[in-house]
Formats: sequence, C-alpha cells, structure tokens
Amino acid sequence: MEIIFAINYLLIISRSNLFRLINFIKTLNDIVPAYRKFVKITFMKNICLVLTGIFFLSISYAQIPSLPGLSKITEAEAGDGVKGALNQGIEKAVASLNKTDGFFGSQFYKILLPPEVQKVEGKIRSIGLGAEVDKAVLQINRGAEDAVGAAKPIFIDAVKSMSVTDALNLIQGGDGSVTRFFRDKTNSALVTAFTPVVKSSLDKTQATQYYGNIINGYNKIPFNRNKLNPDLTSYVVGKAIDALFDQILKEESAIRKDPVSRSTDILKKVFGGKN
Repeated sequence: MEIIFAINYLLIISRSNLFRLINFIKTLNDIVPAYRKFVKITFMKNICLVLTGIFFLSISYAQIPSLPGLSKITEAEAGDGVKGALNQGIEKAVASLNKTDGFFGSQFYKILLPPEVQKVEGKIRSIGLGAEVDKAVLQINRGAEDAVGAAKPIFIDAVKSMSVTDALNLIQGGDGSVTRFFRDKTNSALVTAFTPVVKSSLDKTQATQYYGNIINGYNKIPFNRNKLNPDLTSYVVGKAIDALFDQILKEESAIRKDPVSRSTDILKKVFGGKN
C-alpha cells in the first residue's frame, strides 16, 4: 500500500513538472521572437544613428572652405611667400612716396602741422607768420618724401631678420594679416632706425628752420602761457611710417586678389593656391 502511494506521488510530481516544462517552453516561444524583434529594431536604430552622423559630418566638412594647393605648400615656402609679399610691398611703397608730391600732393598722406600747433594756427597766421606756416608744411612734406627713399634698406633688413612663425596661417589670413604681423614685430626697431634719417631730411629741406620760426614766433606772443614745443622729428617719423605701412598693406591686398601682382614664382605658388 505504501509503495503504491509513493508511486502515485511521484507520478503527480512528474506530471506537475511536465506541465511546468511545457509552460516554460511556450513562454520561450513567445519571448524569443519578441526579443529577436527588439534586438533587430535596436540594431537598425543604431545603424540609422551612425549613418545620420556620417551624413551630417560629411555636410559639415563640405561646407569648410578649401584652399586648393595650400596643402602642398611647406611652412618654409609660406615664410618665403610672406617675406616676398612684404619686400614687394616695400618696393612699391617707397616708389610711390619717394618723389615730389608723394606726400604733399596726396590727400591721404599730406602731413599737416602737429595737432597742438594746428589748434593755434589761426593765431600764428594773425601775427604775420602765415607764409612761414605754409613753408613749414611744404618742407615738412618734402623732408618726408626725401626720408622714405632711405627707408627701403631699413625695411628690407627688418624683413630679413624677422622670424616668421605660423606662416601658413598668415597666408590663409585675411587682407592685412601679413602687414600687421610685420608691423607688430618690427615697428619699434623701424622707428629707432628711421628717426635719424627723418631728422636729416627735415634739416636738409629747411623744414626744421621754418617750423622753428613759427613755434618761436607763437611762444613770443605777450601773455601767452601755453608755450609750444612739439617734437617735429618724432611726429614726422610716425606719419611717414604710417604711410609706408598703408602702402604695403595695399600691395599685400593686390597680391592676394590679383594674379598679375604676383611678380615671383614663390608669390604665385603661395598666394595662387588661395584662388
């Protein structure tokens, strides 16, 4: 009797486990397709995200302006191009300004009296020094025209000794990037070297004499407490250097934009790649 009971108990347990196994298999049959579908959908979503990213990256890259030929230019060649552009600019600047009326006849570069003297120019003319004022202005400009002729070797030497860093970026920069770099690097040295040249020219053209006459005449006016004593040489040095750099800037712009202005092979190679 106990044996029969035990056998029936085992059969009941086996039957129960069998039902559980059948239910588990059914559950797997339901779950596996859903899981496969989930994996498939997730995989496709990831693929779509990757492809979308590649698409937008390609668009962004296509929108970056390319510089044909620039990748073939070495840093050394770019440096030679920078110096070549400056040398050509200096040549043109000196030729434009080192002549009669290069300053005096120019609406852009004509040098007037220093600002503090201009403020009292009417009073100076009122005491009979009008002719001296006109002579001073004329000879100041003649002195500047003479001085810039001697500026060429000073500026050329400054270009030779200048260390050009990041030349490729200077080539890629906008108008004036090369000229501004040159001025930032050399301005103080140029002022020091150019000052005695300007002083000599002002003395040679008698600008110093005429200027001294109007300053002394104004300072002798009775009860005049505001005496004038501006430094004519440093004033003219500043004006002359400003004019030279402005001309160099214009030539740099021409080299960048106009193939005809590229007079050497290195300028054609370096700046030609930007067209």
